[in-house]
Amino acid sequence: MSSHRQSKKLRYTAWAAAGVAVVAGAGIAAQTSTAATTWPAQKTFTGRAFDTCTAPSLSAMKAWNTGFYGAAAVYIGGKNRGCGQPNLTASWVKSVSASGWKLIPLYVGAQPYCQSGSSPEKLTAATAASLGATDAADAVKKASALGMKAGSPIYLDMESYDITDTACNKAVLTYVRAFDKTLRTKTYRAGFYGFASSSAKAIANATDRTDLPGNLWYALWDKQNTTTKDWPFGATQWTNHSRAHQYMVNSKETRGGYTITVDRNAWDAPVAITG
Repeated sequence: MSSHRQSKKLRYTAWAAAGVAVVAGAGIAAQTSTAATTWPAQKTFTGRAFDTCTAPSLSAMKAWNTGFYGAAAVYIGGKNRGCGQPNLTASWVKSVSASGWKLIPLYVGAQPYCQSGSSPEKLTAATAASLGATDAADAVKKASALGMKAGSPIYLDMESYDITDTACNKAVLTYVRAFDKTLRTKTYRAGFYGFASSSAKAIANATDRTDLPGNLWYALWDKQNTTTKDWPFGATQWTNHSRAHQYMVNSKETRGGYTITVDRNAWDAPVAITG
């Protein structure tokens, strides 16, 4: 997501190289099948969302509450999270939710060993399953502490990597499955952020659909505010409020006197349950 983990140059290099309580797409079973408890109704938002490295101040969120954006993605944790979050507290979540904002929890988990660049936490074939479970448990702990309740989605951030590296790709899928399975055991929905040409493609093309995310957030920087017209995968995949599209990055915008550099997203997928 622009400079959130990698520089803009590295992100573009990688890119060149490589409102309704309904769930479908990968299927309701794909999101809830391992949970023993009754699932809360999903909270879905359809409209524009933004993500930015550091959660804005309450004053900025108030100024930006003009109707252009209705949701904001926030980085709730992960060893590879690129920015500090001085504003992101339970009281902040409560306040912005009360003012009408929908929130999208994003967790920057372990990155693949075949990915270019350095990351504090990288997965290998040997560690993928255990890291996936551990990171998911941490993600749930972080979300819960912020007041994002059971039934909320948590979107796992997987940056671009070489999906033609079969061994590495298999390790990534092992990690994702362990992450998702643990989320669902704890009654949180599984989402995934990745590149249409790389990490998201690996999820979409996986032959074994076991424990894959029920919601897909794809990065395709074509400046089209849509989750359908440029959908790059199978037409029957992640239908019915399970898609999000990051369509523009590094957009410097001023609203109500507050200037923030954001990424723009077309959203038609679950958001956090708060309040």
